[in-house]
Amino acid sequence: MRVLVCAAVAATCLAITSTASARENQVARGRYLVTIAGCGDCHTPGHFLGRKDPRFLGGSDVGFGIPGVGVFVAPNLTPDKATGLGTWTNQQIADAITKGVRPDGRLLSPIMPWKSFAHLTHRDALAIAAYLRTLRPVVHQVPGPFGPGEVPSVPVMTVVPPTLYATFKPPPK
Repeated sequence: MRVLVCAAVAATCLAITSTASARENQVARGRYLVTIAGCGDCHTPGHFLGRKDPRFLGGSDVGFGIPGVGVFVAPNLTPDKATGLGTWTNQQIADAITKGVRPDGRLLSPIMPWKSFAHLTHRDALAIAAYLRTLRPVVHQVPGPFGPGEVPSVPVMTVVPPTLYATFKPPPK
């Protein structure tokens, strides 16, 4: 009987260690994918303005403007419940990354490269979600989206057709 109890305890400890190790591997994989995908470029404040900001993935402070469509500011990806992804499930995060749809049904901005991320495996999309959950929550509600006739409250990088760009004249010095 004593041998059976010891074996059961050892098996339980091994299972717990194995589960923790698998979770650590999943989070490490998610960190790697977020890094190589450049998520911090669009989703970290200060990045487009050349500033270092400790609010990694806390939502941008610069919008992407698409003429006739609007201005979109990359949202907060931290687990903050009020301004980030804290109320989303891992599956909802994976669906947003790979299908371009938020839990409320709204489509992600056209600037989000979800069509490229649609090629991620389901396991990799869930690894990204697991990693995002480990981040320090950042309270930062990004503004927008702004419709074509609205004035954005943040600086804007604009995507323009080549014909419009060719006619652009910089302001005089």
